[in-house]
Parts: sequence; C-alpha cells; structure tokens
Amino acid sequence: MKRADLLRGHLDSLLLAALADAPGHGYEISQRLTRTTGGELTVNEGSLYPALHRLERGGLVTSAWSGGDGRRRRVYEITDGGRRAADESRREWTVFSAAVDQVMGTA
Repeated sequence: MKRADLLRGHLDSLLLAALADAPGHGYEISQRLTRTTGGELTVNEGSLYPALHRLERGGLVTSAWSGGDGRRRRVYEITDGGRRAADESRREWTVFSAAVDQVMGTA
C-alpha cells in the first residue's frame, strides 16, 4: 500500500495537528508535516488545498490573505472548534492504532 493511500482519510486530522501550534500558509503547513515525519508523509497541492478549503467550510480553520512582504499568501489558522476536533481525532487515533498494533503483533 502506498503512503498516499495510508494518508487518505487522515489528512484533515494531520492538517489540524500541524496548525495547532501556529498558523501557516499552505506550503508551510505541508513542510511542517514532512519535517515532523522525517519525510515519511508528504502532501501534494492537489490534496492539500482542497482539504484546507474543506476544513474552512466546516469552521475548523479560518484563513486570511497576508502580504506584508509583497507576496500574497493565504494563511490558515485553527479555530476553537478545530482544536476540539483535533483533540477528538487524537483520542480516536490512539484507540485505533493500539488495536492495529494488537492485530499486527507489534504491541
């Protein structure tokens, strides 16, 4: 199974986690995920921006244009609802990954 397949279904949660500490523009958020995972997870633009827009429509992130340095970028920031969703996702992941570890014999 390719990593992209493993990422599917978890991207929203990963993006919320990446935004939990600080706002960021799309490329920056993508780089956080890549850096945090030691390059194991990468998100292409074709998946990243639709996911960010979906999170914004759901009220889990907000965005605003910034351009103090002459280059306009849309900066995304997690909302209180997004923080609650990220916390719930962490709890669900902990239970799920423990169950998978049991099945795979890695626990």
